[in-house]
Order: sequence, then C-alpha cells, then structure tokens
Amino acid sequence: MGHDHIHIHKHEVKGKNLVFSILLNLLITLAQIIGGIVSGSLALLSDALHNFSDVLSLVFSLIAHKLSRRKASINNTFGFKRAELIAAFVNAATLVIVAFILIYGAIERFFNPHPIESGLVIWLALLGIVVNGLSVLLLQKDAEHNINMKSAYLHLLTDMLASVAVLVGGLLMKFYGWFWVDSVMTIAIAVYLIVVGGKLLLASTKMLMLFTPDFIDIKELVREVHKIRGVGKLHHIHVWHLNDEELHLEAHLDCEEDIKMSEFNELLHQIEMVLFEKFGINHINIQPEFKKEEVTKDFIVQD
Repeated sequence: MGHDHIHIHKHEVKGKNLVFSILLNLLITLAQIIGGIVSGSLALLSDALHNFSDVLSLVFSLIAHKLSRRKASINNTFGFKRAELIAAFVNAATLVIVAFILIYGAIERFFNPHPIESGLVIWLALLGIVVNGLSVLLLQKDAEHNINMKSAYLHLLTDMLASVAVLVGGLLMKFYGWFWVDSVMTIAIAVYLIVVGGKLLLASTKMLMLFTPDFIDIKELVREVHKIRGVGKLHHIHVWHLNDEELHLEAHLDCEEDIKMSEFNELLHQIEMVLFEKFGINHINIQPEFKKEEVTKDFIVQD
C-alpha cells in the first residue's frame, strides 16, 4: 500500500491572541452585567450573556488549540488534531442555543416593557464595540486558516455587531423614548447568531462526519487520475478533512500492468502531484492492485 503526504507551509496560529481576547471579554462581560442590572436593559444583559458564553468558548478554543499541537503517539496515532473541530462544533452550537434564549427573553420583555437607563447603555455599548473590535482584529488572520479560530472569531464579531445594535437602540431610547427597541435589537442580534452559528455548525459537522468536502468533485478527481499513464481504475475512494490543514484521500488503484514497486512509487508520485495541485489533497493512501477479482470496483463502495 502506498502512502505519502505533501508538506505545505502552514499558517502558525497564535494562541496568545486568544488569551488576550479572553481577558478583554472578561472585562466587558463584568461591565455589561453591572450596567444591565443598573440600567434595566435586557439587550445589555443579553449582550453580557453572549459575552460570557464567548469567554467560555474562547477558553475551550484555547484548550483545543493547545491539544491539537500535541504529537502523535502509539495510543493516539493522529494526536489530538481533531480537537479543534470539536471546539468549533461546540462553539457554533452555543451560538445557536444562546440565540434562542435571547429571542425568548426579548419576546417576553416586548409585551412587558421596562424603563431603561439609556445613557449607561450607550456608554457600555461603546465599550463593547472597542473591546470586541480589538479582539476581532487579533483573531482575524488566524480565522482565515483555522475553523477553531473562526468559531472564536465569529463569537467576537457577533459581539461587536451586537454592541453596535445595542448602541443604536440606546440612542433611539434616549432621544425618542422607544423602549421597545431594546427587544427588537435583541431579536435582530439573535437572528444573526442563528445564521452565522448555523453555517459554522454545518461546516464543523461535515468535517467531524468525514463528509467529502464541498469543493471536491469525486468524478472530476477520478477523471484527472485516469489521465495518468499506467493507471487502470481508481475505486473504493474516501476523501475527508482530518482538520483544516490536512485533506486525506484513500483509495484502491488498479494498475494496467504488473509493475515493480519502484515503478509504482513513480506512478504514486504523479498521482500525488495531480491530487495536490488540482484538489489540494496533501495526504494520500493508495492500495495498488493488479487483476484483483472483486464483486464491485465502483468509485464509492459501502464497505
């Protein structure tokens, strides 16, 4: 069986950025809880609840990040590389759960409005924008390369947008006395959380379930491999993400001729280059065969 992987330059995710973001969010969470109680603003308390969930999510992401860097061992042959996928899944799920909690509270408050100290709401919303905005900038680059960091980044980005919504609501309450805006803004924040959280939840679920990535067309992949001289038929194919950095393929390969191992190594190298350059697959495990009798040799086989 031929196995190899192609080494690529990896973006170095900085865990210290997560630490800074955790400290910043602890600060804003405490400030918003106190401010929400004093002012009577549900939107502010909702934002504080969301910020607190972010602190927990960021801590979870940090732990997962540290675990994913551990080396593989006899008992953990893949190491803890999928820890960050689990963190992304949990973080995305909490975004959606928090959103429904916010909607329930907002509907209840809408029918039972309370006077709100809008001035305090405005100042704390501004503080939230600054603190979360800084955290977003810290994680922005890492979020482009890592689903775990993206989940943390989305938590912080939605916090910043929530603070903007709270600010707008505070201004409308201060100058127009529209206290019902507090509930409307809370629902708007919650809907946005459901949308972004749902997308991330779906993406992390697909990776955890070892689904074929959306950008991989198995039939096109087979066509490209079949163009290589010496290849008979590629079958029993599996393509999946181990994590953000590693895209794996395993398959059986019928060779056209009964070739030597050294010749298969050369054939394997050609296949590796095609799969990497055209599909981004960097870990390949192929079982060579020659005139092996099997019941079926379809591209996808239910083993």
